[in-house]
Amino acid sequence: MANQIAKPATGKLGIMVVGLGAVSTTFITGVFMTRKGLAKPVGSMTQYDKIRVGLGADKKYLHYSDIVSMPSLNDIEFAAWDVYPANAYESAINAEVLKERDINPVKDELLAIKPLKAAFDKKYAARLDGDNVKDCKDRWDMAEQIRQDIRDFKARTGVERIVVLWAASTEIYVAPDMKYHGSLAALEAAMKANDTDHIAPSMCYAYAALMEGAPFVMGAPNTTVDIPAMWELAEMKKLPIAGKDFKTGQTLVKSGFAPIIGTRMLGLSGWFSTNILGNRDGLVLDEPANFRTKEVSKLSTLESILVAEEQPDLYTNYFHKVRINYYPPRNDNKEGWDNIDIFGWMGYPMQIKINFLCRDSILAAPLCLDLCLLIDLAHRAGRWGTQRFLSFFLKSPMHDYTKNEVPVNHLFQQYVMLKNAIREMGGYEADEQID
Repeated sequence: MANQIAKPATGKLGIMVVGLGAVSTTFITGVFMTRKGLAKPVGSMTQYDKIRVGLGADKKYLHYSDIVSMPSLNDIEFAAWDVYPANAYESAINAEVLKERDINPVKDELLAIKPLKAAFDKKYAARLDGDNVKDCKDRWDMAEQIRQDIRDFKARTGVERIVVLWAASTEIYVAPDMKYHGSLAALEAAMKANDTDHIAPSMCYAYAALMEGAPFVMGAPNTTVDIPAMWELAEMKKLPIAGKDFKTGQTLVKSGFAPIIGTRMLGLSGWFSTNILGNRDGLVLDEPANFRTKEVSKLSTLESILVAEEQPDLYTNYFHKVRINYYPPRNDNKEGWDNIDIFGWMGYPMQIKINFLCRDSILAAPLCLDLCLLIDLAHRAGRWGTQRFLSFFLKSPMHDYTKNEVPVNHLFQQYVMLKNAIREMGGYEADEQID
């Protein structure tokens, strides 16, 4: 991937979101409310964080937009696809994340966002039952229809650049299979052959986005762009991709707390994580095949932070379990419990309990904003392929598993990667080491 100073963010940025549910309506409503001065974009790194640039007497701490050219929130246009026909206002009300008083001031803007028909296959999300769905002859036709949607949106709004963001449900697990996913030619052949077992609808969205010159962000744990065929397409089109799975509640805690155990040289016997949630995400994840996709994502975090090969006395054979339970009364207010069994001096056991009563979409919304703005920045800086610096925002960061690359899951190392990338794209030296 190339790296250079980012070009200016001229014109408007189009953000096309797959899924118009709790996460995306909370994200879109928050952007509209912030534009009007009626809300604050709390939790957004691009809007609040400051990074040091320069050393010694030249040292200064600057907002991202003072280091690199970034679009203002006024320069964003939204569109969405969804299997349900409800517009963004109706969806925001139905999601019951935000109070009506925080939605109504931007009602007109939200009413104007009517979801495009979704590319959907019920086999991949059996619990969803919407009828706002494209009629597709095959997977190739599915991708072609999405490409037309992207072209139409660009023509209608006059946006200069587009980012496509997946904020829809977790699909059933599709294991990477080199016969179908190993090259772009193999992927395209499988799409044309309508191989619905190996080509998920999300892959059609990603393929369409990249073919239309739009960076793609995978906000669920789906395999979508985490395959060599998509890496090849991203390189061919010189486009950045990122994924997978928004790092919101429990995994954020894990990636920040596990380094405490590792840095303090304490041992780990077991880490049991369980969640209850009741939104559409919880409903879909109640299906075992869909939970399997999420489980693979959530389990990967700990093993790259507390590594047996590095400290065999401390991290050999610890037990790591993750559960998610659908519990409708909670709706979007997810609760995560972490029960951590550690041991210290002379092997004496201790316990840590973390109970995070979080709001899933309130944590995800700023990640949506940051990922879209930063992948657009990467595109303007001529970066392509997997954007590892965005792993800070993602549960299961993409990496080249075909070459046994180990992803960085340590939150503070991920933050160094993020800061250095922004420094470089702003014309400054990368000056922090990831140890």
